[in-house]
Amino acid sequence: MRRRSAVKREVTPDVKYNSKLIAQLINTIMTRGKKSTAQRIVYGALEIIQAKKPDMQVIDVFNQALDNVKPKLEVKSRRVGGATYQVPIEVDPERQVALAMRWITTYSRGRKGKSMVDSLAGELLDAFENTGSSVKKKEDTFKMAQANKAFAFYRW
Repeated sequence: MRRRSAVKREVTPDVKYNSKLIAQLINTIMTRGKKSTAQRIVYGALEIIQAKKPDMQVIDVFNQALDNVKPKLEVKSRRVGGATYQVPIEVDPERQVALAMRWITTYSRGRKGKSMVDSLAGELLDAFENTGSSVKKKEDTFKMAQANKAFAFYRW
């Protein structure tokens, strides 16, 4: 730690569902400061999820999808002597949420041939059912950490 750590700003809950996580997803999806467009995308995707899963609350589906994508372990590069080692470390809860949202938005943007609303809804439903690209990314990250378990003693 060289300087002071950055102050975390409190995210205000979103208008429709009063959820901080959905507000954070809107902010993750937002590009070029277009918050209203991001809100339209997220709320549209949540309505599609509600239509496909009418027996469940849309917030519960969203939270479960997020939990299925959150990584427990990741690898960080550590330089020791002349060699660089991939050292597995545990991910703190705030970073877990941030990574999960980033992966969901990245892979929903990568889905071609559909609108962003449809692709975000599809990615969230896939994550809810423990399938899809974002869940695969989480599993790959975990496998990488497991493969480099031998270097865990370089953690500091």
